[in-house]
Amino acid sequence: MSTKGEIREIRLQKVIADNAVCSRREAEMLIKDGLVRVNGKIAELGQKVDPARDMIVVRGKALSKGHPKEPMVFILFKPKGYICSHSDPYHESTIFNLLPKELAKTKLICAGRLDKDSEGLVVLTNDGAMANKIMHPSKGIVKRYRVMLDKPLDERIIPKILKGIHDDGEHLYAKRLILAKAGPKASQRLDIHLDQGHKREIRRLFERFGYNVIKLHRFQIGSLILKGLAKGSFKQLKKQEIDLLFKN
Repeated sequence: MSTKGEIREIRLQKVIADNAVCSRREAEMLIKDGLVRVNGKIAELGQKVDPARDMIVVRGKALSKGHPKEPMVFILFKPKGYICSHSDPYHESTIFNLLPKELAKTKLICAGRLDKDSEGLVVLTNDGAMANKIMHPSKGIVKRYRVMLDKPLDERIIPKILKGIHDDGEHLYAKRLILAKAGPKASQRLDIHLDQGHKREIRRLFERFGYNVIKLHRFQIGSLILKGLAKGSFKQLKKQEIDLLFKN
């Protein structure tokens, strides 16, 4: 049982993530790279701190002392042509430009990015632990995508996509693949389900077998479906909607 005046120590990477600086995995890399200081000293991975008392500096910027504010979770319909970073010297259009100024200034993490040429559902939150839970492969949260290929899919490669490939030291695979049954260019359209989140994973998978992805739309994370939002618009989630993110 906690007592008055007791020092509450938490792992440093969790504190950084909870302050929405980055995900927990990214925080671990920052610590390993010597980019985090605690009370003036270079931090060590696994170090515990008291966020109410210790001065924590990440890449030269001090975190606010105290424990994190109430979690906020938003979903946004990302249009094609936008990146999911806060800033990039090579791209002016970021998803954070789509938010009101007062919200864009808050520390929000994009929990599961989409590349510039993709569109669809992204989750934004100030809760680093929640972002980590959504993104980490060990949690097994399924993300569902609608894909258009540049030519009809040879169904003989479907088992190979489900089994997966090794590319740049990563195992890339689809958890499930569902072909379109009707409609224009049905042989080029499919839904693909992933339970991990490597960079450009779907595009890399199909490129290995000689296909280009010409349209990629994420329409679902967990049991939360993107509906009722126009491209470029967003909304804050209620608790029952947040819970859907963690139910496959």
